[in-house]
Parts: sequence; structure tokens; C-alpha cells
Amino acid sequence: MRNESIRYLIVPGWQGSPEQHWQSHWHKTLPNSARVEQADWLTPKRGDWVAALEEAIAADDAPVILIAHSLGCITVAHWAAQASPALRRRVRGALLVAPADVERPACSPALRNFAPIPMDLLPFPSQVVTSDNDPAVSAPRAMQLARAWGAEAGVLGGAGHINVKSGHHTWEQGFAYLYRLQSRMEQGALRRA
Repeated sequence: MRNESIRYLIVPGWQGSPEQHWQSHWHKTLPNSARVEQADWLTPKRGDWVAALEEAIAADDAPVILIAHSLGCITVAHWAAQASPALRRRVRGALLVAPADVERPACSPALRNFAPIPMDLLPFPSQVVTSDNDPAVSAPRAMQLARAWGAEAGVLGGAGHINVKSGHHTWEQGFAYLYRLQSRMEQGALRRA
């Protein structure tokens, strides 16, 4: 899992990722990792969140792997749809865990300004990981997002929203998805060489 040339950028979702969340554990575990901090975790504004992600990507010239959860996944899709080609090229891949369906009828009104969800092909390799009982997105909807984004998809059984509430504190299993993503990135780089 060690890759000194890659910077891992943690992109939390709505309300941030508390100390017990797997994203916080990964932030401490992965070398060269940083975290996107939002000014307002409780009443997110799409433009502000996308700008914070852009600022974090632009802060360093090193190539980046995005590790997003929930609303963070939707923020990544919005960023990719409007970012400059030069900044998009810095992102080498994205692990998109439990993307929140901000278009679902039961979605919190606080998140509705993130709709509609961009359905554009992401310009970098990506991996969606979802659960068959996630209250924030149905498995078929997560698969639809993965197809639209050009992402590989994995569906976990009974994993909920893959957060603290569903018992995912360190989420060691998730490293296998990150490793798989990095392997795809390396294969793509070899094909282009």
C-alpha cells in the first residue's frame, strides 16, 4: 500500500468523518495522506464543497488518489465535471465508497443542492463500493452511478452506509479495493507507455 509518489486525499461526506470513522483511520495509516476540510459540514453547499476539493487537489503538484465517502463521492463527480483538464490530470484514481443518492425521495433537504448528480464518465480510473442495504443509496442506483462514471463496482452484503454507525471503524477490507484501483492505474500507465 506504500506509494511515495502518490498523495492520498480523503474526501469525507456530510457531517465529516469522526475520529472512529475508517476515513480517519486511513488518514493516519496511509503515507502522504491529506484530508479535504469543509467550512460547513452540517449545511453543505455544493459550490463551496467543490471549491474546497479543487483547492486541496491544487495545493500540491503530486499525483492524487481520491478516497471519498457518501456526499464526498458526489462532490468528486461535480468537481470532475467542471475542473480544468490540467487539474483533472493530477487525479490518477478515485475510490468512491457509499455514494449518497441526493436525488432519492428520502434525501435530507440539506443535501438536495448537490442534485442533479453528474452522470459523466470520470476522466480517471475509479472504483465504487456500495452495500445492498445502504439507506443513502440502493444497490441498483449505486450500480447505475458506477456505470455512468465508468467505474468498477463492488457490492458488500449487509454493510449499511459503510460508516461508524454500520460498524466500519478501520475497514481493513477496504484496502483491498484501494489496492485493486491502484493495480488498474498501474496497468493503464503501462499500456500508455
